[in-house]
Amino acid sequence: MAARISLALAIHNHQPVGNFGWVFADVYEQAYRPLLEALERHPSIHLALHYTGPLLEWLVAERPEFVERLRSLVARGQVELIGGGLYEPVLASLPARDRVAQLVRMADRLQRLTGRRPEGAWLAERVWEPDLPTSLVDAGYRWTILDDAHFRAAAVPEEDLWGAWTTEDQGRLLTLFGTEHGLRYRIPFGEVDAVIEWLRQHATDAGDRLGMMGDDGEKFGAWPTTWQHCWGKGRWVDRFFEALEANGSWLATVTPSMWLQRQPPIGSAYVPTSSYAEMGEWSLPADEAQVFADLRHRAVEEGRPEARWLRGGFWRNFQVKYREVNDLHKQMLRVSGKVAAMPAGKVLDQATDHLHRGQSNDCYWHGLFGGIYISHMRLATLEHLIAAEDLADAVLEAEHAAERVDLDLDGRDDVLLADAGQVVTIDLDEGAGIGSWDVRAARHATAAVLRRRPEAYHETLRRYELDAESSGGGAATGAEAADASDGGPASIHELVQLKEPGLAARLHYDAYERRSGLVRFLPVDADPRRWAEGAVDELGDARDGPWRVVSLRPGSVVVERDGSVQSGGHAHPVRLEKRVTLGGDRRQPTLTLELTLVTRSERPIEARLAVEWATTMLGGGGNPAAWWAIDSKRTAHDAVGVAVGVEHLAQGNDDVGITIATTITPAAEAWWAPIETISNSEAGFERVYQGSSLIVAWPLHLEPGRGMAVRIEHRVTTARDRAAEEAAETRSAVGGHAPNQPRG
Repeated sequence: MAARISLALAIHNHQPVGNFGWVFADVYEQAYRPLLEALERHPSIHLALHYTGPLLEWLVAERPEFVERLRSLVARGQVELIGGGLYEPVLASLPARDRVAQLVRMADRLQRLTGRRPEGAWLAERVWEPDLPTSLVDAGYRWTILDDAHFRAAAVPEEDLWGAWTTEDQGRLLTLFGTEHGLRYRIPFGEVDAVIEWLRQHATDAGDRLGMMGDDGEKFGAWPTTWQHCWGKGRWVDRFFEALEANGSWLATVTPSMWLQRQPPIGSAYVPTSSYAEMGEWSLPADEAQVFADLRHRAVEEGRPEARWLRGGFWRNFQVKYREVNDLHKQMLRVSGKVAAMPAGKVLDQATDHLHRGQSNDCYWHGLFGGIYISHMRLATLEHLIAAEDLADAVLEAEHAAERVDLDLDGRDDVLLADAGQVVTIDLDEGAGIGSWDVRAARHATAAVLRRRPEAYHETLRRYELDAESSGGGAATGAEAADASDGGPASIHELVQLKEPGLAARLHYDAYERRSGLVRFLPVDADPRRWAEGAVDELGDARDGPWRVVSLRPGSVVVERDGSVQSGGHAHPVRLEKRVTLGGDRRQPTLTLELTLVTRSERPIEARLAVEWATTMLGGGGNPAAWWAIDSKRTAHDAVGVAVGVEHLAQGNDDVGITIATTITPAAEAWWAPIETISNSEAGFERVYQGSSLIVAWPLHLEPGRGMAVRIEHRVTTARDRAAEEAAETRSAVGGHAPNQPRG
């Protein structure tokens, strides 16, 4: 009997919550639709497909004919649909109740769509923790797919990865498939004949081996350089399917569940906490990531046995690496607890849906695909968390709050202030800075900016531009780099593209977290341009140091600090008091900061007193809807500017429907500049607007025993109340009244 083998392809298709509609449409044309059409042309090819909740909703609404064709493929047994968390969360990061709820909602959605309940679950970013079988099995799933890296960590030999394994947690039995390394890197980047030969080499007389390949559907046409290769002149996918059909006598395509019906698992394995290899690299600190990447690549290239044990960091370390990720995650946990406390009803269903959308994994980490750096998706994620908390607070009658609580779970108290119009959090140990300022009616996370910090791939950018300059050719931008590719497409992990030249010169880093209301002492001759680059000396210790609470009452907190200011070669002791007050109403909330400074030095102080604010109005790329208005003149929110004698200024976003009018007492000098990072994505290196920074500064000339007081009031105006609109839509849909909506 000739040797035989089976192949299971599992294609994962995903678009994040908050991504632009045109991105969905482009990738649909480049990858999703062509693959469906290829399956229709080759009815003997079986495979599994996974569409995440955001993408599935878009397909149902915008491409219903696609869904009908997909339903037909499922009905005839050619395609098996994979489930998972509905909005593609990293399950390990969620409370157990939300894990199961997301998994069940996706299974329910697929059953309504096709009449069949999914047996397998896709794990977002293949982030695995050993307790996941309990949640997966409790939600009704039988199997999931991991990477070869997971099995290496479990000491499963490479040659034993051609089949299924079992694991358990608390007695819940789950089957695990492992994506075979050779297949993942050959499909679709290798030659078709090489893939067939690789499968032939691993066939057995018993036909008891399965080659599993689970990977992203976007690499079949949507990744740079892949469309021509897969669907254009290269016709890779059709040629591959034709080769599978031609070799059907010994090479069968199956879905994962088909395989489990005919073949028992190989054995049992306990897989430690892990993800795919690149994720382990990305979760490390930037300097360690560089060392690890070089070490791992050398070990793999040289075929050294220790390569199997090099796994890098732990996915949860993104919450340590990025303060913003940790704040987002802990806000999600806070909101989840509130939603869980709500009574059953339509409002709970709405809040739960917003919570689940706010758990979409994309902004809870950062790697090659943007993650937390993609500002519009970060704001969309926060928008849903704000909505869920707003609904929950209204039902629980908890809109007003003033409490000391460990918000970021670092073992130290923070302050949370809330009223009908806003939620404000303050980190006492880091400059008593405002880490979040959520405007409820607009569902806008005003303070959701991102610190500029070193990334390991910045060295790749520097070397690339330096090499291009030394060779005299100049660095190729995205289209030029793609056009220069010959033969098969370059791996997305190796391709270097630039959205614009000279990006290395724009790499600037912040020495502090970009919170708001930070008190700064700058040199008298500080240069606004150097400040924008993060290169101005800090003369005081109030920006980063801890502050203590003097009083905390509804709508107000007073904090103080005994600090120092460098001036004239001396460190001058000062007493600082900062009062943060909430006011206004739901549609027009106010946030006021009052600062009092008293010197305790026996010498005069000469410096510049400043209060720094970091806000986002989604103003990247000169977005005309996002703006600053100073002296009644509008400029883009990613513009740079300086003005003197400023008493009033404003900022806003017309599309979001929010305006912040600021009054400054006494009149001050104002500097503003965008906070732009340089990040790497599948499209190449690019500048990304993360918000804008505003310095309000006064000359500081203090004689011994004297003081100074300043006041900054922000008055927010919202053009819409998103919760009221949602309630009206619900009433219209059901023909009744939706109770317990947020109050004005």
